[in-house]
Amino acid sequence: MHAIVWMAAALPVVVGQLSTGPQAHMTVTNTASQPVSAWAFAVVTHPEAGRTHREVETIDGYLSEATHGIQGTAERLERLMPQQSRVIQLDPLPQDATVEIVAVVLDDGTAIGEESAIAPIFERRARERDALTAVAAVFSDVLSSQHGTAALDSLKQRLVALPARDEVPCRAAIDAVDTYRQRGGARTPDQIDESLRTYAAFVGREAELAKQHAQRKNR
Repeated sequence: MHAIVWMAAALPVVVGQLSTGPQAHMTVTNTASQPVSAWAFAVVTHPEAGRTHREVETIDGYLSEATHGIQGTAERLERLMPQQSRVIQLDPLPQDATVEIVAVVLDDGTAIGEESAIAPIFERRARERDALTAVAAVFSDVLSSQHGTAALDSLKQRLVALPARDEVPCRAAIDAVDTYRQRGGARTPDQIDESLRTYAAFVGREAELAKQHAQRKNR
């Protein structure tokens, strides 16, 4: 019991305020000297007398270094910068609910907290790294030899054939290519190529971040 309390107290993300009820939310603050790229928290409730329910949720914002400022990007998925506080919206909570931070991953790859929450973060990052690397390779190969609508058709074929096609980066790339294809008739080949090169550069940046942040650093 004492070890668990000490570990929670040592984590560099702290809950400053918790509001329960239908509009439940909490305020969290990063007390570390570097950004927090991911963190997990447990919501503890008591559905009935003598019974405790604990549900862990993870927020991973390591890709926000590339996505910051893009329209539609959720602040919730941004890195938590040093000394920054943020309000996190929660599902409705009963009055006796509590929240505890259970794991934190710092920007340098150092992970602190419960291993059961930390391990899935790096497993998911590794899958994203592989998917993003595959998508970036497809764009690089296709754009080196094809242009305009021919490039769009080839990209669609290659992307749907990827083993990682069901991972988020692949689905996002397929959706982007489909959008470009729908607009293709109203755009010149040069305009299509420019859009594809811009998207390829963005995916390449994400792939580099994934390679960096999928590596866990030992304390």
